[in-house]
Amino acid sequence: MNELQEARARTIGDLSRISEFWGYSRAMGGLYGALYLSPAPVSLDELVPMVGVTKGSISTNIRALEQLGMVHRRLRAGDRKDYYEADTDFWKIAKTVLERRQKPEFAKALHGVSETLRQVRSRRRAQPDAELARFYEQRLEAMERFFRTLDGIVAAVLQMEKLREDGLKALLPGRTKRKKGRVEKP
Repeated sequence: MNELQEARARTIGDLSRISEFWGYSRAMGGLYGALYLSPAPVSLDELVPMVGVTKGSISTNIRALEQLGMVHRRLRAGDRKDYYEADTDFWKIAKTVLERRQKPEFAKALHGVSETLRQVRSRRRAQPDAELARFYEQRLEAMERFFRTLDGIVAAVLQMEKLREDGLKALLPGRTKRKKGRVEKP
């Protein structure tokens, strides 16, 4: 195996692990890695040996990647096969993953911790296990702060992407170009 093949294999492995960490299948990460390091769109048949999973698994996981906007289907004139390429806009990918995967989980976790904290706080203080209750309260408060902070970070990342998109859109409409003495909107 030469250095570039080794680099491809390492990238596929690394992205497989990252994908699994975020709760997606290892195959999704591997597919994205293979496509990301492919200079041209690749067919499902070509992906099988690159990623080392079955064509059925590739077909299932490529659809999931398409739904996340991480890969795009490309057609070739005169060819009935579908070809795929990776989206390389990491901000857009992160935004989509956070919106679809993490935001609901943060909300559930935060709600659960907050409800448990309310339950612990509503106990009568004079009970025999009051010291344990105070310990629970301190731990749950720390966890609630953490989840609120994490939720705020996600919201900030999503807002940054919106600002980036809005900023790009604001630049485009105001631009004009000259064509043979006339000013035209692009």
